[in-house]
Amino acid sequence: MALFLPGLIASGTPNAYGEDTNQSNSSEYHIARAKYYEETAMNLSIKAREQEQLLEHYEEKSYLYGKRAQDLQAHTWALMRKYRRASMENLTKAADHRRIGSDLEKNNYFSSRQQEDELISN
Repeated sequence: MALFLPGLIASGTPNAYGEDTNQSNSSEYHIARAKYYEETAMNLSIKAREQEQLLEHYEEKSYLYGKRAQDLQAHTWALMRKYRRASMENLTKAADHRRIGSDLEKNNYFSSRQQEDELISN
């Protein structure tokens, strides 16, 4: 049984994130991941803005909520902060994947140019 495990890992099976391990070395993969992280960051940013608006409401109309007003404000502020932090983390991941994708694209371009030059010289 232990002999089959390394073979499965090397055969391009999906990893823990459901990603094909052979595919993760392509520039298209990294550009697609960057777009995913950017979209996620945008959605989280929208959620943060919604929480910010809700916080403003709780602060302006705290008399409507009585003793719960401070709890609601604190909870909403914490959610807003959480969404903003997650949005920034996703933007960082997107930038990393864009850079990796760009680097892979450059490497592929230069390696294909080198192969063309070798074919021409022969």
